[in-house]
Amino acid sequence: MNRYLLALISAFPVPLATAALSAEIPVYSYEIVHAYPHDRAAFTEGLFFRDGYLYESTGMNGASSIRKVELKSGLVVQQHDLPRAYFGEGIVDWKDRLIAVTWKSQTGFVLDINDLNKVEKEFSYPGEGWGMTHNDRNLLLSDGSSTIRLLDPATLKQTGAIHVTAQGQPVDQLNELEWIKGQIYANLWQTNRLARIDPKTGNVTAWIDLSGLLSHADRDFDRVDVLNGIAWDAKGDRLFVTGKYWPNVFEIRLVAPATPK
Repeated sequence: MNRYLLALISAFPVPLATAALSAEIPVYSYEIVHAYPHDRAAFTEGLFFRDGYLYESTGMNGASSIRKVELKSGLVVQQHDLPRAYFGEGIVDWKDRLIAVTWKSQTGFVLDINDLNKVEKEFSYPGEGWGMTHNDRNLLLSDGSSTIRLLDPATLKQTGAIHVTAQGQPVDQLNELEWIKGQIYANLWQTNRLARIDPKTGNVTAWIDLSGLLSHADRDFDRVDVLNGIAWDAKGDRLFVTGKYWPNVFEIRLVAPATPK
């Protein structure tokens, strides 16, 4: 095995052992465009951008919340706290609603996106809830496996599934999700990488290596945790990422790998 391929494989933490890593899948890097403040007490689970604001869900029993956040200041302008029994996970917007899932409780909530304290209904689903996003027809839900579920936005029932693979092997630990220009971007839990996924085939079409976003000083902070949280501003063509207990939300620009000469 050549040294380049060995280095590429060793760059992935253990949770990606089930994924077939290959030099044939391009690895993108990034440039930081801007760093915005982020609440260090936020154990980020879900993130999306809408009408100039970030919407964020946080986890941990007794600290789970759904927030509307001012991007430039990091100020929380609206917040809905979940009951202590629930560990908050992914969120997604659909028209005038915000849909939220929880980790192991098999319970989700539908909120009025204009008033986060107005809970319209609860719903149930099997298994775990991790990350969420949507396309123009379906809600997409990850559960920590290599499967992304498709949900009907009206009934919140599963209507299909996308099985994610890299070079024919399943890629598990799929976490926070974002739909960007017809592709699914997914955090891979306990790694510094995102997977870009073709929703038609489930194939990983690129890895995005976000190593080095946090300084060594921030990495050494007592409570800093893993990369998690992807948000896309379609109108502004801006990509935002953050992590659990991170001090910043980063606006980044992706950099394609150099073409071999």
